Formats: sequence, C-alpha cells, structure tokens
Amino acid sequence: MDLGLKNKTYIVTGATRGLGLAAARELAADGAHVLISGRTQEAVDAAVTELNTLGSAHGVVADNAAPDTADRLVAEARSRFGGLDGILISVGGPQAGPVETAPESAWRDAFESVFLGALRLARTAAATLPSGGVIGFVLSTSVRQPIPGLGISNGLRPGLAMAAKTLADELGPRGIRVLGLLPGRIDTDRVRELDALAPDPEAARAQAGGTIPLRRYGSPEEFGKVAAFLLSPAASYLTGIMVPVDGGALRSL
Repeated sequence: MDLGLKNKTYIVTGATRGLGLAAARELAADGAHVLISGRTQEAVDAAVTELNTLGSAHGVVADNAAPDTADRLVAEARSRFGGLDGILISVGGPQAGPVETAPESAWRDAFESVFLGALRLARTAAATLPSGGVIGFVLSTSVRQPIPGLGISNGLRPGLAMAAKTLADELGPRGIRVLGLLPGRIDTDRVRELDALAPDPEAARAQAGGTIPLRRYGSPEEFGKVAAFLLSPAASYLTGIMVPVDGGALRSL
C-alpha cells in the first residue's frame, strides 16, 4: 500500500528515542522528509545519522516547553525542505507519582511541556499547514483510564486530547486533520524506567503483560507504523479521533 508519503515534510518532536524516533523511522523509510527535535545535540545527531540511512532527515535541538520552539521548528522545516505537511507532537512523560504527593513544581513543569508546549506547536503548525495537512499528538491510554502511579499524566493528557478534538473541529473546514495516538505498554526506555520503579521489575512487567489481550508489550516499530499511516494522505478521512495502540489493553469502546 502506497501511503503517499514520498516527498512530504513532517516535524516530529521528541524524536531522538522512543515513540517519536519510531514514528520518524517509518516516515523517513517511506520517503518523507523528517525534521526531528530533541533536547541535546548528541542525541539529535545520533538520531539524524540513523534516519538518514533510511531517507531524508534533519535535526534541531529544542525543548517543547520553550516559547520559541514552535516558531523555530516550523521555520526550519519550511527552509530546509520547502514546506510542511504535518507534525507529530511527542513529549516525554511527566514525573511519576501519585496526585496526592506530586509537588506543585512538577505539575507546573509538566503543564509547560506536556500541555502548553504541545498546544503551542499545534497552533503554530496550523497557521502554515495547507489543506491536507495533519497534526498528531502522542498521548497515552491515560486519556481514557488512569494509569496507577502516573497522577500528573492522568491529569494533563485527557485535557490535551479534548483540546485536540476541539482543534479538529476548528481546522476541519480548512482541510487540516487533527488526531491523537494512545500508546499503551510499548517497549521503550520510558516504560522500562517505569517498570524499574517496582520492587521486582521483571514481575511487574510480567503482570502488566498478562493484562494485555495479546499478552505482550508492543514494539516501537508497531507504534511507528500506525503513526506513519495516520499522518499520511492514506488516512485523509480520519480526524478528531484518538487511536489506541495498546494490544487491546483498553476495555472501553
């Protein structure tokens, strides 16, 4: 199946590892130009080197929470590749811990990065995207049900999902799609770090995997392929949706 990605240009934030990098790999391998961002030059350079073995990539050191990041990334994509067709907004997970004891500083920092920074990127991209453009948010299954021990994520991601659905209504008349991806237990560094917080990480992983109908964690590649499809012209009639990539772990419709 031809996804229609050849010579399209996408920004993928937080793409030096994990889900962002997995999505960038699939986009580049299918012929898209990819501009990635990350927080350190070393990480950005390593990711770009890998992506350029698959296709066409460029990187920028940037923090989603910084007020100038959105303008910088959009300007760089247009300058480097001549346009912009979509953006995948991926941010690292906020500090783990319960709602009851998470410090206010952690809530404020997470709001700047997870919520406000993501929304700023979406609005800035929307101002320049043509008809057929797409804005994707990498969220979490915590949009639909809370994840134990991730109080801040449980609090912020559902609000961002509703903002994304509202933006889909607002941008739809211009032919711009907006959607979200809800990863569950995907075998990334972040998920392994969360498992490691348990007294017995291997037992915690086995227990979590046992609650998933497919009885295993997903691979980053599996997530990346779903992301590439949803961002592609092949998904041109999909907007305002939240797509779980979780092996069936969510029990809601």
